[in-house]
Amino acid sequence: MTREEFLDWAAAQDQRYEFDGIQPVAMADGTPDHSRIAGNICFELRARLQGSDCEVLGLDAGVATIGDAVRYPDALVTRARGPATDRVVPGVVVVFEVPDPTSSRTAWIEKVREYQAVPSILRYVILEHTSVGLVVYSRANGEQPWIATALIEGEVLRIPEIGIEIPIAEFYEGTDLPEPGDDGG
Repeated sequence: MTREEFLDWAAAQDQRYEFDGIQPVAMADGTPDHSRIAGNICFELRARLQGSDCEVLGLDAGVATIGDAVRYPDALVTRARGPATDRVVPGVVVVFEVPDPTSSRTAWIEKVREYQAVPSILRYVILEHTSVGLVVYSRANGEQPWIATALIEGEVLRIPEIGIEIPIAEFYEGTDLPEPGDDGG
């Protein structure tokens, strides 16, 4: 299956799929907290980027990666607005993912490699969905390897590529996650 064949096929499906470059891969249904975190990401980005040359897109925005692969992150930021009919987004600068247990290998291994292969992507942020924290992969330009940094509650995600900063706690507003140090017992 080619990327174009996948995009045509996926448009006719009831369930959401990504494309690993070879075959469609069903995307897991999320939890309410996953939805809250993804919504908060888009809200915080839009609030800070309003009036800039950046566009924030959510779950339905496809990113073309290596080979023919197409990924659908929870949020992304692009500076290259394409036609409304485009099925993959050009010029993606920052990508946000909130993996669930069934997709964590994909987010932590496969997508790290795939997003690193896209020269325009300078920052890949993977947010935890069971606790407050994230890992950000960043680089100064599209030819360098990623540098990973872990951030926790009380810290701030700095995204100089698009000129904003977001306190980590704001991504988790309204979630039912345990308080730091709460072992559930």
